[in-house]
Amino acid sequence: MGKKERTGILGAREIFGYAIGDTGGVLAFGTIGSFLQMFYTDVLHISLGKITILMLVARIWDAINDPLCGMIIDRQKPTRHGRFRPYIFLFSIPMALAFVLMFWKIPGLNENQYLAFAYITYILYGMLYTAVNVPYGSLASVMTDDRRERSTLSVARSLGSGIGSLPGRILLPMLVYSAAENGSKYLDSTKLFWAVALMAGCMVLIYFISFRLTKENFAPPPQENQHVGKTVLHLAKNRPFVTLCIAALLLLAGDMYTLTAMNYLFKNYFEKPGLFALITVANYLPMLLIIPFSGKLVMRFGKKALCSFGSIFAAAAYLIMFVLHTHNPYLFLALNIIAGFGVSFFTLEVWAMVNDVIDWHEKLSGRREEATTFASFTFFRKLGQTLAGTCAPLAMAAVGYSTAAGIVEQTDSVNLGLYNISTLVPFLMYAVMFLVLQFGYPLDKNKVDALKAELHARRGQNS
Repeated sequence: MGKKERTGILGAREIFGYAIGDTGGVLAFGTIGSFLQMFYTDVLHISLGKITILMLVARIWDAINDPLCGMIIDRQKPTRHGRFRPYIFLFSIPMALAFVLMFWKIPGLNENQYLAFAYITYILYGMLYTAVNVPYGSLASVMTDDRRERSTLSVARSLGSGIGSLPGRILLPMLVYSAAENGSKYLDSTKLFWAVALMAGCMVLIYFISFRLTKENFAPPPQENQHVGKTVLHLAKNRPFVTLCIAALLLLAGDMYTLTAMNYLFKNYFEKPGLFALITVANYLPMLLIIPFSGKLVMRFGKKALCSFGSIFAAAAYLIMFVLHTHNPYLFLALNIIAGFGVSFFTLEVWAMVNDVIDWHEKLSGRREEATTFASFTFFRKLGQTLAGTCAPLAMAAVGYSTAAGIVEQTDSVNLGLYNISTLVPFLMYAVMFLVLQFGYPLDKNKVDALKAELHARRGQNS
């Protein structure tokens, strides 16, 4: 075993390779968060209530599929390419195909036929996403066991994720709308389909590059067979895991909900759909400014303290937006930048925190089950996606948004309601996230240091 394997220190090639893995995944994820619901409502004219049921059914299946997927991966013997890396590339190809199919408008179908096709493609994509994302998330824990390096990988992954979100959140809003006869903008399904197809091809290429550049430096042996229910039971007793899952659920729900709601908001309330692209800039510019200081901040205050502070900071920014009720889109974007500073702390460190709870699971159970833990964590992130996917249509239905064919303008009262639900709901989500992290998540800086020392001693390693 070479020096890198002994020390856990990673080179720039491996860090870059790991970072762009999430670039590939978020090319699809960001586009789905920004446009899938609007594609269902404005292009396929599926009712908001039926979309809500679709999201719930998909999550019920994920509750079965995701832990099973993780258990299968954990029980496999490593190949010459490692235990996790082969899954990432092989399943990225069908996942890219399912991504394209979700945005395909088959001519001549009625609403129920479009709904059936939406069920098939959405659930298929979710299963394939699990088959790629679980081994990708697990990969970090076998690339290094060094605390600082894991934090570096978490930051790198967040940066890669931010880059991957740019096409769906910045380029597409400027490219996929067309003008109606009265000058109003509408979502052009043909433009959207070909943009998605191009991104799907790029996604597969990016995953292949990630596969080539990364390496599994640590290879713990496969665990003996254990019923998946017993593993999930251990995780259910793991307080850090449960509370982190809830907080991460709210993080993703807040992110995806605001993307969906603000896409409608800029199109209808501000009547400037092109400016929606700047929401992503508002979210990720603060992250870029924080990254150079994130390592020192983590070492000084710990991940829990930073993420708790960031959550309440973001909640306060959204509350200010709600109270001000501005009609100025540029002031609204400026306030979103302020919120972005708060959200960035948790976004940057969440994956390093997942590795901490994997360590805690090993302490409690004596078993190292990265894939099963990540699969269960992925399920909660999907629940966050579902929370966003159900809250958004329910909130829009509550304010009277119409999905009828031919509707390109909403009433003033609907647009006013869109503003309210675009600011008040994120405030509530981030406020609850603060409470969960501050009072529920127990792994502060001192406990994480003690946990690492205990596990090193248990494994017969030097601390």
